[in-house]
Amino acid sequence: MSVWEQVVGQDTAVETLSRAISDPGAMTHAWLLTGPPGSGRSVAARAFAGALQCPQGGCGTCRECRTAVEGTHSDVDIIATEGLTLTVALARDLVQLAALRPSVGRWRVIIIEDADRLHERAADALLKSLEEPVARTVWVLCAPSLEDVIITIRSRSRHVRLRTPPVDAVAELLMRRDGVDEPMALYAARAAQSHVGVARRLAHDEGARIRRRNVIQLAGQIRTVGDAIGAAADLAKIADEESGAASTERDAAEKARLMELLGADPAARTQPPHVRSQIAALEKEQKTRATRHTRDVVDRSLVDLLSVYRDALIVRCGTPVALVNQDMGDHVQRLAQAMTSEQLLGAMDAIGVARERIGANVPPLLALEAMAISLQLPR
Repeated sequence: MSVWEQVVGQDTAVETLSRAISDPGAMTHAWLLTGPPGSGRSVAARAFAGALQCPQGGCGTCRECRTAVEGTHSDVDIIATEGLTLTVALARDLVQLAALRPSVGRWRVIIIEDADRLHERAADALLKSLEEPVARTVWVLCAPSLEDVIITIRSRSRHVRLRTPPVDAVAELLMRRDGVDEPMALYAARAAQSHVGVARRLAHDEGARIRRRNVIQLAGQIRTVGDAIGAAADLAKIADEESGAASTERDAAEKARLMELLGADPAARTQPPHVRSQIAALEKEQKTRATRHTRDVVDRSLVDLLSVYRDALIVRCGTPVALVNQDMGDHVQRLAQAMTSEQLLGAMDAIGVARERIGANVPPLLALEAMAISLQLPR
């Protein structure tokens, strides 16, 4: 067993990180792990932290490995923002933390899972720590690509690129780790386009599979402007349902836990001022998290929608490449017959523009409506 077993299809990256464990000359104070969504950036970062703390370099079974991967090791801090950006205040706290020596482990490891969400001023606040590294402190930053990270940060970090893992490797992980049967594992890995987290959800959640199918079926149904407006509303509704299913139970549990910690009576009609202020702060944080999660769900829906136009283009061109939506071959075939190659490419471009607009804080429904109008089938 090894701490790297959960890092799927990343042999080159694992070799680079493993070499740094055993060769002091290959070690550095700051690492930047990049890769497409679902490539396992945060998983690799946690595995690296475990290997750094492990006396055997990442055995995967010792206490140091297990607690580092789980995020409970006292010298491994994992920053995963729930909001849209990482704030200056948080960056300054991390700089102070980085100046401390490890308490029980071999290294103090600070993992920032969303380094691309660093506000420009927050990135500037980190520079001092990256320019003047502290002995036995390691920064591990994760982002989708180099271009998503401010140049002053990436120029002071060693870059390790992760790739999209093969479908077979993701399916094998689902079978080995989660006990998913082979047909479902292959379907989930293929439909998720090798995104490990999405594949796991599709394999276990029938509701997620139904919502994805509903998104796919929108392609080929948009014939008028009215259809386009309706399709955009459907996409927004699907995203709200997905986001709500993921957050409602967690939000209620967090509120109940906070009330318990404050010693407040949940059944009371009114709460003391200090309890009300704490609840208001929690609800504000939950609202910010919900906004981000909804945008992430919309983006995932657009990736699913993009996949059916990609499949239709492959069918139309006769290219011998595996389809993402093999279970919806008839739907893909009809779309390929209804649109030319140029029109399919135009539809894919329209989806890409919508993703960029939503990423730039355009209201999702507005961006979806503009996109859906561009997806109308030719008369």
